[in-house]
Amino acid sequence: MVDQEGAVRQARVVHEVPYRAQWESAELVRDIVDGRLDAARDPRWGQSGAATPEEYAWWSWRLCGVACLRMALEHWWGVTPAAMVLARECLAAGAYVRDGDSLRGLVHVPFADYARRRWGLAARATESTPAQVADELAAGRLVMLSVHPSIREPHGPEPVRRGGHLVLAVGTTGTALLIHNPSGFPGESQAFARVPWRSFGPFYAGRGIVLGPPGADDGQVLSGSPTG
Repeated sequence: MVDQEGAVRQARVVHEVPYRAQWESAELVRDIVDGRLDAARDPRWGQSGAATPEEYAWWSWRLCGVACLRMALEHWWGVTPAAMVLARECLAAGAYVRDGDSLRGLVHVPFADYARRRWGLAARATESTPAQVADELAAGRLVMLSVHPSIREPHGPEPVRRGGHLVLAVGTTGTALLIHNPSGFPGESQAFARVPWRSFGPFYAGRGIVLGPPGADDGQVLSGSPTG
């Protein structure tokens, strides 16, 4: 439930999910996001499975959804496929749509279909209220949420729009949502980053992808195709 101050009153739930950034060097995310370091100079770029530093740099800004999937797969399957392996599979599945130098995605419904077929996860695209997100977490599921990238600094100015970036909800304290943010800053807003429920609304687009463990009931899949 949500109280009058906007807090979701839910028992504390924390899923011990490993953290992965959308860049291979999580400690360099702030430098990359702030423009002090070209992503092509990430010393671990080769671990992504990209053919060149330039390919890695182009994709790395667009891999938030892939990073969320990698975290879920490591949590439930104990495997962490290379980011570019998953990106290419998502492209083939229609979860990314590339047109030259532009990319549409992550497209939620085909991505959920891919996660079910390829990895056996209970996955569904959904539109959810904050209280429903908390309920999913309490039921043992994880939720990829469409939020504005500035959620890495939830006490800063409100964004001018919602959505555009995907984070993985991994828990709730009752007064705050806990997220793994693929573009969060090291030591501040990466793993188990706390976003007060009362501050969450301006960032949240109201949609996402619910992920459940292999063999769980994936529920009803929406017919639409929202993107991150």
